[in-house]
Amino acid sequence: MAESERNDRPEVERFRRVREAHQTELAEDYVELIGDLIAETGEARVVDLAERLGVSSATVNNAIQRLQRDGLVTSKPYRAIFLTERGQEMAAQARERHRLVVELLMALGVDPATAEVDAEGIEHHVSDATLAAFRTFLEKPR
Repeated sequence: MAESERNDRPEVERFRRVREAHQTELAEDYVELIGDLIAETGEARVVDLAERLGVSSATVNNAIQRLQRDGLVTSKPYRAIFLTERGQEMAAQARERHRLVVELLMALGVDPATAEVDAEGIEHHVSDATLAAFRTFLEKPR
């Protein structure tokens, strides 16, 4: 089968979307948490991120380097981490997707604690079209 024929198959698009979602998932989680820490305490530090995420400081440092390279955060050694404008936009979008998924799950009868946990995975893989459908559903009187 030729390359172009393989790319026309529906499952190719599905798997491509999943790969893309996985690539952005870590960045979204980090910028969302950095934004939350800044809002709560006025700063985001490596040690705080590591504690909240349950990972080592070295893991956080590696992620922060990638986020800096991607233009999402700024940081200096032994200093707080700050979101760039692009990072702030990504954090706001991730937070809104999370909120919307949690609200939908709760509207379906899922308890709040479970909805929070489940939304953490779903929020990164749901399309804009599906999010729009979630919004429409939630806006309808029940």
